[in-house]
Amino acid sequence: MDREAAARGGALLWEAWQGRTQIAALPADCRPGSLDQAYAVQDGLAESAGLAIAGYKIGATNAQVQARFGVDAPFSGRLFADYVGGSPLTVPANTVNFYAIEAEFDFVMGSALAPRTEPYTRADVRAAVASVHPAIEVPDSRYADWLSMKAMDLIGDNAIGCMLCLGPAAADGLDRDLADQAVVVRINGEVVSEGAGANVLGDPWNVMVWLANHLSGRGLTLEAGHVVTTGSAADVVQCQPGDTVTAEFGPIGRAEVYFEA
Repeated sequence: MDREAAARGGALLWEAWQGRTQIAALPADCRPGSLDQAYAVQDGLAESAGLAIAGYKIGATNAQVQARFGVDAPFSGRLFADYVGGSPLTVPANTVNFYAIEAEFDFVMGSALAPRTEPYTRADVRAAVASVHPAIEVPDSRYADWLSMKAMDLIGDNAIGCMLCLGPAAADGLDRDLADQAVVVRINGEVVSEGAGANVLGDPWNVMVWLANHLSGRGLTLEAGHVVTTGSAADVVQCQPGDTVTAEFGPIGRAEVYFEA
């Protein structure tokens, strides 16, 4: 796949995103068949969108999801600034193709991590992070049957990224044990899922280290001010229009999303 084909694939996915339509798959001549091609298609989607990048989202941060999509590591997508908001966040009607949420630990960068030959360590990453936040990701896909797609398809589709609800910074968040922190998800006040930070690569900080080195290897900088959302610490929860969803992270705080009917 050459650059033109990757750009064409990304443009088709962005067109579907804008029109809130879904496709079966990309045409064969621009459908990614490798991780490098998948990220090239994602680059093409971002170029077509022309939106400011607010940070990155990370998917497949547990072994079960990796096995389902045939990968042995997480994958990343972009967060577009136009699709990131504070808590409570209202998702307008007819914004997403399917209604689902993921309760996630998020980080906001205080300083940049630029590409380098030496791998980043946890200490390097922690020193660059400004704050920890409770968050709810609202994923979406431009594929009609995304669960049947390969990891390369999903990566090209911005790692099924769409919206993000970012809660307020946690007091002393950088010093708290995120791996053992419980997470409770409620829909309209009823508990529907529970989890913990350990569900994402054993600790959300491990996800941050993975991303820093993943981006470095791709020649990309994790910029100061960027938001990073680290994958679902509880189940991916299916919702309906009219639902109010809360994710509670104990002393880390809470985030809330309302799906407009």
